[in-house]
Amino acid sequence: MSVRVDVRMHLGMLGFFTAVLAALAGQARAQDYPVRVVHIVAPFGPGGPADVFSRVVAQKLSDTLKQGFVVENRPGASTMIGTDAVAKAAPDGYTLLIISQTHATNESLVTNKPFQLMRDFTPVSPIYTGDLVMVVHKSVPVKTLKEFIALAKAKPGTMNYASSGTGSQYHLTGELFKTMSGTDIVHVPYKGSNGARNDILGG
Repeated sequence: MSVRVDVRMHLGMLGFFTAVLAALAGQARAQDYPVRVVHIVAPFGPGGPADVFSRVVAQKLSDTLKQGFVVENRPGASTMIGTDAVAKAAPDGYTLLIISQTHATNESLVTNKPFQLMRDFTPVSPIYTGDLVMVVHKSVPVKTLKEFIALAKAKPGTMNYASSGTGSQYHLTGELFKTMSGTDIVHVPYKGSNGARNDILGG
């Protein structure tokens, strides 16, 4: 079963951010940038959507600006490990960050972060929006969303759903689904969406 969740999530989503990019104006003319390799930090696991889009954008930027743009995966702690690394990087435009809706939810869910999204980062460009889709392993005996909800209600607390981490768009959508459908499904957070997909495929 593959069911499109009837809630459009702005993966708002994925946009480039860099620590105080405005500092570039005082250090170099726009036509001089970049003069060396630019690092793009993707605070997500390899193989997930954000990682894929990061690499597509990095390649396009490399081709256009004739300079290397290298993607570094720094997953963990619901994007906070990689995000903190970028917040502490020199504000010269040579360390960029791919963000997602998770960053926005972290602002209200996590109070003791070593950075603040609106204080420490400046947006550069949105790169992607999309819909989320709900899938189950083929062994689950359902063919429709209605059948899935009936099964979940018949077995409260025994079914699991995977996400790419606490506070991620997958997690919030899963909780919204539970509220709207009146089901009790256990959240299993992963370090990245790739691990979640692999385990679902493996049953």
